[in-house]
Amino acid sequence: MKRLLTLILTFGTACWLFGQELRPVVPVAAQGASSNVPKIPFDSVPDFLKYSPDMNLGEVLGVTVNSKGHVVVLNHPGSATSGPLYGNASTQLLEFDQSGKFVREIGRGVYGLGYSHSVRFDKYDNLWVVDKGTNAVVRFNPAGYVTLNLGRRPEGPDDPAESYYRGGRGQPPVHVDGMFRQPTDVAWDSDENIYVSDGYTNSRVAKFDKHGNWVKSWGSRGTSGAHADENPGQFNTPHNIGIDRQNNIYIADRGNRRIQVFDVNGNFLRMIHLNVPYDKKRHPVLGNLSPNPPDETQPWTICITNGPTQYLYTTDQEPGRLYKLTLDGKIVGMLGESGHDVGQFNWVHGVACPSEDVVYVADMNNWRVQKLLLHPKREQTQ
Repeated sequence: MKRLLTLILTFGTACWLFGQELRPVVPVAAQGASSNVPKIPFDSVPDFLKYSPDMNLGEVLGVTVNSKGHVVVLNHPGSATSGPLYGNASTQLLEFDQSGKFVREIGRGVYGLGYSHSVRFDKYDNLWVVDKGTNAVVRFNPAGYVTLNLGRRPEGPDDPAESYYRGGRGQPPVHVDGMFRQPTDVAWDSDENIYVSDGYTNSRVAKFDKHGNWVKSWGSRGTSGAHADENPGQFNTPHNIGIDRQNNIYIADRGNRRIQVFDVNGNFLRMIHLNVPYDKKRHPVLGNLSPNPPDETQPWTICITNGPTQYLYTTDQEPGRLYKLTLDGKIVGMLGESGHDVGQFNWVHGVACPSEDVVYVADMNNWRVQKLLLHPKREQTQ
């Protein structure tokens, strides 16, 4: 009997080892890669916003939520005809109440709106709009009146360096205090200083005091080098910005595939990378399949929650996931993938996170806003 048991155990061990050898080889991720990150179960509410069918959304570039739960959507309908931009000016600011019912359009015809890139509410429920097309940052009070303008809109389309549509992105940076070249986003520290990611052309961070007076800037255009943690303080499309309660400033350095973190004086603190393994052979929604895609993916967005424990939410273009991170950069969960179906994303361009488990995404190329209800207690490890 003992001998029979020994044979059975030996045979079982051999089968187990043989089975291990036949398993497909999983490529080893780059050093420091985040493996075994849980997938957060979630529900999508794609039709949360209630509006008339004669005002269909176009490319949705931004979404933000105020203290009352009202949602403002930065929509590009493609139907506006005013303004000196090359081609049509295209910006709508649509406000919805906490139930998703349409309330009003804000800022129709305002001079600083041409091709806006992001929207944010501050703690006073002022709405800030960062306009890439007019090189302006505009503040609206809760009633809808303009109360501050930063930067200056060019007079007309005859200067090709000032227009996104006429090669402005390829022009060399020209750092002029108080002015922008295709800015992308805005955030505030605890002293209400204003920080603008100045963005596609200038590739820097601009700092103003709470009255809009110029303070300083830092950063320059540059690449990350062979590795995504090289050349701190250089940017390749600083695309989104956020600030935590400790006044750490987070910059989504999209083209360099990293998030850079600074203090309020522009001193570099650390890098954060989106380096969860993914299926590199899966075809992207838009674009060709890359023959050698990097391990780190491109962070497009920054949203920091305001609960007892703050978390950072960010998204990438491909594989099109939403990531939940601790503020020190640890990826604690993720959800979604690129695609056209409900619960999939096609270039998330803006994120609002009014609570840890409720997230709104500006699903740009799907022409919609999705409200996501996260269920982290049912997390599953990938």
